Amino acid sequence: MPLSLQNKKIIISAGASGIGWETAKICLSKGATVFVCDIDTKSIKKIKKHPLIKKKLFTYECDASDEYEVSEFFNQIKKKTKKIDALINNVGVAGPTGNIEKLNSDDWEQTLKINVISHFYFTKLAIPMLKKNKGGSIINISSTAGIMGFALRSPYAASKWAVIGMTKTMAIELGKFKIRVNAVCPGTIKGNRMKRVIRDKAKFLKVSKKFIENDFLSMSSINSWVSQTDIGNICSFLISNESERISGQVIPVDGNTIRVD
Repeated sequence: MPLSLQNKKIIISAGASGIGWETAKICLSKGATVFVCDIDTKSIKKIKKHPLIKKKLFTYECDASDEYEVSEFFNQIKKKTKKIDALINNVGVAGPTGNIEKLNSDDWEQTLKINVISHFYFTKLAIPMLKKNKGGSIINISSTAGIMGFALRSPYAASKWAVIGMTKTMAIELGKFKIRVNAVCPGTIKGNRMKRVIRDKAKFLKVSKKFIENDFLSMSSINSWVSQTDIGNICSFLISNESERISGQVIPVDGNTIRVD
């Protein structure tokens, strides 16, 4: 039987593009109702025209690093439903590239605020709605940089390791409410964010972008990019009833990363 998310209600932060939007489309195709927020106005307008909407997709503009805006986003959701089945904390930024002693303090703080503190804002407000549902799933998008070191990307790595710690802790706290919490760790995903990372690292090391791209590919034993669909598929599984005994886990989807540097 195909995996079904029929009648499940799902919140996805930063869901109008990239991993978030691919995950939203997969969940919609499996019967879920999806509430998406994003800071990117253009992406929000674009997905509103998608044929999968059919009154199952609700979109909102929201700065995930602003607690007031996140609260307003949840107030809008509560006008449509009092309970949810899942939250996907997807919002995140790549952060700056460089040696730690030369990085800007404001860039460090902003990376942590978006990649870690926003997860707190969303999770805090989602938990009461999951409790009313008598259980559900929280998925935190971390990274292979959250389970390994990542040279020249210290704020990003620190933030993604923090997400793992939050995941493990929340899984313990929320288990008695039948709320499962897991972290998904994508490997090197081809897309606009990765293009910027490759560009910045090539500039810092004074080498070609192609050299950096090939180096990233060699970091996994299957020598391949991970697709956004790969992440959407694992998220849809972790929301489904088929995964109801999986919690507190850190799940890499990375083609077996053998190094991150």
